[in-house]
Amino acid sequence: MNQEFPRIITILRKEKGITQKQAATDLGVSQAMLSHYEKGIRECGLDFLVRIADYYDVSTDYLLGRSISRKGDSAAEAQEGEEPRRFNASMVNQINRKLLLSSTSVIYDLLAQLGDKRFTNAVSNYLMSAEYQVFRTIYSADPKNDQNMFSIDLGHYRSLTSASMMFDLEYADAVMEHDKLSMPLSPDILSGYFDIGASSLFNLVMFAERNVKSRGKSN
Repeated sequence: MNQEFPRIITILRKEKGITQKQAATDLGVSQAMLSHYEKGIRECGLDFLVRIADYYDVSTDYLLGRSISRKGDSAAEAQEGEEPRRFNASMVNQINRKLLLSSTSVIYDLLAQLGDKRFTNAVSNYLMSAEYQVFRTIYSADPKNDQNMFSIDLGHYRSLTSASMMFDLEYADAVMEHDKLSMPLSPDILSGYFDIGASSLFNLVMFAERNVKSRGKSN
């Protein structure tokens, strides 16, 4: 099928709070067969793909990792016409916003549980620097926009900010090691703690890793 399908159907089952045995019974396959699908050992047929999409009330595009929308109604590219392109851009904007906001909320809840000020500050500095770079990219797209609101010149902000972000990550790692910060986590634990937020985080992980892998293949 693909690399995303096994992980997605496993996450969906755990979100639903049912055992593999129960899901297999509902889907009309053996538990061993469903286990093979969830582990990526075997590929399912089209009939099962449609059946499991109906079972979890998601689109087949979502199951295959081709859409971040569970209903799969906003990832397709418009083929022609300005209005369809604008509509799709707006929908993707809303979906990605929800994904990032929910995932960030989970991260800050985890930070609160860790309860370490230095680690929280390092993570916050990293995230703020990332948003600063995005905002400045948008702001500077028009060369007529006044750059006086920034204290770092246009030619150096990106390299300096990226270096600062790398420092923040290294510092966060050092704090975790020094303060012995840790907590038991797993998809099941996260789903139990955060419900919808965990789903957004799982999607963020899936799409971020897919994006990283695609960059690696292009090099």
